[in-house]
Amino acid sequence: MLYPLTTPSRTLLDLSGLWKFMIDEEINPIDPKKPLPIEDVISVPASFNDQTASKKIREHNGFVWCETNFDIAKPLRSQRLVLRFGSATHEAWVYLNGKEITHHKGGFTPFEVEINDYLKDSNNRLTVKLSNILDYTTLPVGNYSETRDKDGHIQRHVDENFDFFNYAGLQRPVKIYSTPKDYIGDITVVPDVDLEKSNADIHIKVATEGHFDEVKVTLLNQDGVQVASGTGVDQTLQIVDAHLWQPLHAYLYTAKVDAIENGEVVDTYSEEFGVRKIEVKNAQFLINGKPFYFKGFGKHEDSYVHGRGFNEPVNVLDIHLMKDMGANSFRTSHYPYSEEMMRLCDREGIVVIDETPAVGLMTSFGFDVSMLESDDYQDDTWTKLKTAEAHRQVIKEIIDRDKNHACVAMWSIANEAATFSKGAYEYFKPLFDEAHELDPQKRPCTYTSIMMANPKTDNCISLVDVIALNRYYGWYVGNGDLETAERATRDELKEYSEKFPDKPIMYTEYGADTIPGLHSNYDEPFSEEFQEDYYRMASKVFDEFPHFVGEQLWNFADFQTKFGIQRVQGNKKGIFTRSREPKMVVRYLKNRWTNIPNFDYKKK
Repeated sequence: MLYPLTTPSRTLLDLSGLWKFMIDEEINPIDPKKPLPIEDVISVPASFNDQTASKKIREHNGFVWCETNFDIAKPLRSQRLVLRFGSATHEAWVYLNGKEITHHKGGFTPFEVEINDYLKDSNNRLTVKLSNILDYTTLPVGNYSETRDKDGHIQRHVDENFDFFNYAGLQRPVKIYSTPKDYIGDITVVPDVDLEKSNADIHIKVATEGHFDEVKVTLLNQDGVQVASGTGVDQTLQIVDAHLWQPLHAYLYTAKVDAIENGEVVDTYSEEFGVRKIEVKNAQFLINGKPFYFKGFGKHEDSYVHGRGFNEPVNVLDIHLMKDMGANSFRTSHYPYSEEMMRLCDREGIVVIDETPAVGLMTSFGFDVSMLESDDYQDDTWTKLKTAEAHRQVIKEIIDRDKNHACVAMWSIANEAATFSKGAYEYFKPLFDEAHELDPQKRPCTYTSIMMANPKTDNCISLVDVIALNRYYGWYVGNGDLETAERATRDELKEYSEKFPDKPIMYTEYGADTIPGLHSNYDEPFSEEFQEDYYRMASKVFDEFPHFVGEQLWNFADFQTKFGIQRVQGNKKGIFTRSREPKMVVRYLKNRWTNIPNFDYKKK
């Protein structure tokens, strides 16, 4: 799927701004053939939840409505016009001038629809019905229930089966773009690098709709100078002395595609790409043939007022803070992030583990970890959850969207699923096969494992290329006891290394809730001193294992969650506050990471 751009043959209309907004109390039917019967507004793109002073609206579960009006300039009416949503969380029914024109389920991937047949000459009314309901068929997974109030009206309840707030709405840009009637539909770029010769074969596949006499592809370097060209919808072009895309040292080429009819360019699109090679070999994660060491974070799309909504200044700040610390990577926990963030990471050289929204795939999810004491613990996840269809859909959509991004080094198929329970392998094997088949660049795949999934109990480790562990020894297990946590961390990594000597191992989550400004002479949990000592303990153990290839801590910044006795205004495991102020541990981590090279950190 192509990102919407303005080109010599395409225009772009951004529908960001104030939209009418209302929750649906399901008492009086809402007729999309008529304007919404309300004048309240929200800003789009953003989550609706934190733009209100109303507790009822903020915590609403069920359906909401958004509406805006727009005009299309007359010269564009002869073009193909496409309405595109960056996302709509979590299910959307879209109406244009009262007619339903598309429907999409899944809150973190884009979708689009041609609108020419539904347009009026002026004052077009775009209405969107949204659902933030999550249940045992959706991703993420939610615990859904219904009750009735005293008047018999339905009351919908969603209890998140995950540890972040269920922000919803039109959280990413809504745009209209034009193309000619015959147009370029998609571009796939697959670089194949010969590291010894410093050359790269670039396989370009172009999908077109309509008829063209010729499709021309021109490869341009970062200075806009042509380095190769050819014709055809499926061709391989060579770049001699290729500049490699490297972590923290990005270099982007451009594939300029011209679709030509009768000697004239009818449609043109330019796709940026990086030349780099990703491999997993001999228990190492290789980028451009060198052992790479992940330094960075799990994080969230989460900021004040915007909620999970697109916030480009915060994205830019986050990347600057990461790079200042010597970090080189993050995971899109626990859903695909905005396309704008992926494009920013391409430019900045940030390595991304791209994760699906498959979080909450465990019916026994909670803070009670007593089950860890038993290696034969089972739950009923794979008999109760019906998420396979949604899971297949999102794997297809995320790969279709992100397949050309140089920053994407690995796909994460799920976060903290019940891979320890009967039926897990049968559930995940087809999904891993699907991801490997769909990805034209054949990137490695993984999932991040919860603590109940260990070397003895995890049924799915054979599926992953990299073992990715979420571990909280010293926090959820043995809270405050770092001596025992160090032994447990070391013992488990030793067991993984011995049992799976061909697989690299990394931590994708580890951390401790920390209240900024809370200090203790006694290294108490929640203090800034404890957080630093926790990370020092973990770092010491990490450095002992040659197969250990990366540390992505939890979390980059404090973030909002549902309320509960375990959470006071959200999760406080950030090393930055929610407003991006540093906690004490940032200085230690900056010193550590700036002294760890991106490549060849550990010699086997």
